[in-house]
Amino acid sequence: MNFKTIILERRDNIAVLFLNRPDKLNAFTFSMMEEIVAALDIIEADDTFHAVIFSGKGRAFCAGADLSSGQNTFNPSFDDFAIEENDFRRDSGGILTLRMYKFSKPIVMACNGPAVGIGASMQLAADIRLASEEARFGFVFNNRGIVPDACSSWFLPKIVGISHALELTYSGRIIDANEALKLNLVSSLHHPDNLVDDAIEFTSNMVKNSAPVSIALTRQMLWRSLESSGPYEAHVIESKAINSRGASADAKEGVNSFLEKRPPSFSNKVSTDMPEFFPWWE
Repeated sequence: MNFKTIILERRDNIAVLFLNRPDKLNAFTFSMMEEIVAALDIIEADDTFHAVIFSGKGRAFCAGADLSSGQNTFNPSFDDFAIEENDFRRDSGGILTLRMYKFSKPIVMACNGPAVGIGASMQLAADIRLASEEARFGFVFNNRGIVPDACSSWFLPKIVGISHALELTYSGRIIDANEALKLNLVSSLHHPDNLVDDAIEFTSNMVKNSAPVSIALTRQMLWRSLESSGPYEAHVIESKAINSRGASADAKEGVNSFLEKRPPSFSNKVSTDMPEFFPWWE
């Protein structure tokens, strides 16, 4: 598929997705959202991809929404690409992060520079965020007269805590990479020249010895536990997953590889071998 606003590359079994409007600091558009969603569909359907990394081309990760429409940028009356549902317009950032939320493979961010507005909020739906020492983050929505987008009112407090989330969104202030690390918004900082390579090494090491189907189940089990009011639902889902996975070829391989002191070679595929109860939330 030919993309205009992103680049999709393969690094062995890792997909690397670059936002690619460097002359516009990778400003977010509806077309970019559509292309990222299409790329995620491709990655998810290809069992040779075990994870995806997001980064940006040029000096920025994403400078937020493209403001070329001026004062009418956020006015739905001037948006020809809106998705209408009953009496409201679907936020395009939320369409993206909800697709990321449903994704069956790990998502890692490699934030290479400034990330403002949707550039910051889209990263919250990733499993892990790595950042360049030159990265900057700003949840500037209130400064623009709007409110947080991309489901960030749900994601952000779960990552940094409610008080930090409120302060960051009330003020819209820009925080540097060191403060982002202190707030647990990112997991680690990297030299700008090494960021993508470090992210690839990190992601590869994270998934190389684990069964892809087990990772897919675990990703949804942990994320969706944040919606649960207690451990009882988790026990039901874990029991079903353990029963299903325990009878799988992957479980046999996992035990045999341990006993034989060799790396595992898992055969079950996300595209064909997910258990019957998956997806349990639908």
